Amino acid sequence: MESVICFNLDPLDVSDPELYETQRYAPLFARLRAEDPIHFCRCPERGDHWSITRYDDIVTVERNPEVFSNAYELGGIRLQDQAIGSVIEGSTATFISMDPPDHTRYREMVRPAFTPSHLRTLEAEIRARVSEILDSLPIGEAFDWVEHVANELPIQMLATLFDMPQADRHRLLRWSNVMTGFDDPAVVESLEQARAEMREFSEYCLSLWNERAALPPRPDLISMLVYGAESRTLTPIDYVSTMALLTIGGNDTTRNSITGGLYAFAQHPEQLARLRADRSLIKPAVNEILRWVTPVIHIRRTAKADTLLGGKQIRQGDRVVLWYVSANRDETVFEAPETFRIDRSGPRHLSFGTGIHFCVGARLADMQLAILWEELLERFPIIEVLGPPVRLRSNFIHGLKTLPVRVRK
Repeated sequence: MESVICFNLDPLDVSDPELYETQRYAPLFARLRAEDPIHFCRCPERGDHWSITRYDDIVTVERNPEVFSNAYELGGIRLQDQAIGSVIEGSTATFISMDPPDHTRYREMVRPAFTPSHLRTLEAEIRARVSEILDSLPIGEAFDWVEHVANELPIQMLATLFDMPQADRHRLLRWSNVMTGFDDPAVVESLEQARAEMREFSEYCLSLWNERAALPPRPDLISMLVYGAESRTLTPIDYVSTMALLTIGGNDTTRNSITGGLYAFAQHPEQLARLRADRSLIKPAVNEILRWVTPVIHIRRTAKADTLLGGKQIRQGDRVVLWYVSANRDETVFEAPETFRIDRSGPRHLSFGTGIHFCVGARLADMQLAILWEELLERFPIIEVLGPPVRLRSNFIHGLKTLPVRVRK
């Protein structure tokens, strides 16, 4: 097949996945925030789009779903249209790629699994799993933090929410990696391979549905979907699409924050010393980790009508890309944003979004991170990061694939 050479027409194009793999994006965003915070980018490879880089402008867009749409039919939530090259063949919108009223209806289907009362019942389970993971680590030997800790906790908890066999959790982890990492040739070699693996995911999810349908109602998330007044009528592909969103949402944000947080403390040892001295700082430290890491790099909207934003004319059909990774470093909102500071107060990070699409599992992610750090500090007075992480090539997920670590008692 004849190769096509694409020339980047915009020196301030921040959509190249390699920028995030190599961590070279920060100066570009600093320029955009200072010089052109609502910037129209011509990008033949990934599509022309508006880059929205300041905190307040992103909040404005997220709180105006009547004009700025998540709809799958208009392209969905990633810069590149989701309807093109979807890894799940025949897939339809998940509720993050819907506008009201459909979004509201689908969100209500899964909300019971994330209520404060239900999450309180999971706290002991989270702590037990954290303790088991940490107690199994090799003392004084190098190991991969991602493989042994960051991957394990969220995927074990996701298997618990689904009430699926823990022995199958690594299959779920692999499927999650395929769905978020298909831009990275080290994760998936081709779209055909990704689609083949996603057919396995679909078959597995449908087997869980059929298993639950043959049993009385139970408190797990899949049983909630099987017996829910609204969700029981889901088509098979709508159900699989919903499971795909829950798998990604329940895994990627938490595991990349677990690794990114440890690496942040390694780069700022004085902050780790403060946390050891004052455990009351764990809650604000979790917020700072999420701001610092920004596990979801961007979310896209599509304009449903001509509108003005920050004095710029946005046309109907334009892609509008909300760069969370820039908003969380906005100098007009966060004091010294390039400083990792665990006692930071003030506005909340945008790593979970805001408005009607605020992450439904945000509280569960917070709990896992907080409990992990409580138990980690109890066990290991010395935590050594032995080298930099290997990062995912993606402009969507701030993924960390490996991090060499040694713990000592």
